[in-house]
Amino acid sequence: MPAPIAQSKARAAAPAPRRRRLAPQERAAQILDFAARLIIEEGLTELSMERLGREAGISKALIYNYFPNRNDLLRALLEREMEVLRERQVAQTRAAADFRDLVLRTTRTYVAQVKERGALLQRLWAEPAVARLVAEQNVRKREEALRFMVAQVVKTYGLPRDVAVSAVDMGMAMTEAAAQHLPASRNDVDFATHVCVSLLMGGLEALAREHAQPALRPAAPGRPARRRPSRA
Repeated sequence: MPAPIAQSKARAAAPAPRRRRLAPQERAAQILDFAARLIIEEGLTELSMERLGREAGISKALIYNYFPNRNDLLRALLEREMEVLRERQVAQTRAAADFRDLVLRTTRTYVAQVKERGALLQRLWAEPAVARLVAEQNVRKREEALRFMVAQVVKTYGLPRDVAVSAVDMGMAMTEAAAQHLPASRNDVDFATHVCVSLLMGGLEALAREHAQPALRPAAPGRPARRRPSRA
């Protein structure tokens, strides 16, 4: 028998490699990965359990074992995307050397994440049923972040708390606007971050000059505020 024919028959007779059985957590993550890719490339209208099963190479019934319906799948995907962002923000917060570095790191992380995954996030948040399921948790997490940043602003600049709350709340909105502006401009992540951080820090310094509590002098970012000398 000619060698090529023999080799061809041997390959045909060889059993197909067995697919590795994934742990439930790995399988759920795999399904979400395929769903994210499909949404980014073709949009939400193309996402169905049947289509997802074909893309992932698994049965539709198996997908239903993990996600009872399409909205549950989309909710899980949106929750995962938001959690990834929060984890990255926390890591950058812990690595920050001072307040300016904290603002720079967290702003860049947010802008970069939206640039990378913005199309997916926008489409998921545009689904009313999905957004309602995640909105409460997202609001709670945002309030936690706001309280943390307010404490840092009060400590660094000596602002009254009500002024700090307004400044941080508007600053967070500015960061979101910087990320949303990026796709429509020719700017890159670093430039958008630089502009946003410059506006944020300049605004805080201006507020400190006007509203700093009498016992505190506005300090340079990263340095502790110094007490004003008392008058005799």
